[in-house]
Amino acid sequence: MNALGAFALRRLLLGLGQTAAVVLLVFALTEALPGDAAVALAGDQPDPARIAAIREAMHLDRPAHERLLDWAGGLLHGDLGTSLVSGRPVTSYLSGGFGPTLQLAAFTLALLLPLALGLGVLAASRAGGWVDRLVSALTLGVYAVPEFALGVLLISLFALHWDLLPPTAVGSSGSLLDDPAALVLPVVVLLSRPVCSLARLIRAGMIEALDSPYAAQAARYGVSGTRIRWGHALPHAVAPAVQQLARTVDWLLCGVIVVEALFVIPGLGTVLVSAVAERDLPVLQGLAVVFGVLTVLVNLAADVVAHRFTPRTEAAA
Repeated sequence: MNALGAFALRRLLLGLGQTAAVVLLVFALTEALPGDAAVALAGDQPDPARIAAIREAMHLDRPAHERLLDWAGGLLHGDLGTSLVSGRPVTSYLSGGFGPTLQLAAFTLALLLPLALGLGVLAASRAGGWVDRLVSALTLGVYAVPEFALGVLLISLFALHWDLLPPTAVGSSGSLLDDPAALVLPVVVLLSRPVCSLARLIRAGMIEALDSPYAAQAARYGVSGTRIRWGHALPHAVAPAVQQLARTVDWLLCGVIVVEALFVIPGLGTVLVSAVAERDLPVLQGLAVVFGVLTVLVNLAADVVAHRFTPRTEAAA
């Protein structure tokens, strides 16, 4: 546990450095964007006095390093800024969009883990057989289909042709949980590729472990095949699967833009698209920082879990 704690502490310090780098990068990229936000907000009457007033209100007349220090200081206190378009705090956009995105992510992960684990173990247990070939062919075929194309196909069949499920979340009152049918198609689309990649990783790791000398030695000692698969081979396959799962969680939480846009779900992806269309820089900056911090935290947790199951991964990390 001491070694694990030291590893977690080193990863945490690295994560703090990465977070600081994310803040600097986001500010630098938004500063490098072409155009003038004050001119864009002036609208159809861009007279110099109006532009100067907007620049003063937005503090754009101050040097970049002063604005960076003010913005970074606000971030430390949870202040992500104020929208240029609506005048609302950026945190209100995040709180409004985080709920639907979190619901989609939670339902997807709740189904992803047992499905990927079951398919991977099933294929590895019958490596080389027809079950293994069937699972491998299906996962490869489904993974090759882009989310947008799969979503359009499912909407055409289940919503428009058979009229079994709603095509979008439009009309859902309040939380998406109040209308579970509106979650079915988006969750299926979100599951399609991650379940395939995770299942194939678990299969490959378990086959490698089952062919290893220690698995053969355990079998000679009379250990049952079920115990070898679940107690010895599966932990060996967990480390790479955890890393892939972290990337999936990061993808789900940081705004699944295509799926949310296709099914008209008011999540973080939709907020991001609207902010880009309106050139609302504070909202873009706030979202980018939140997405960056979430990425650092998710990968930190994945590194600790992977190290717990296979301590030798510390050398690779």
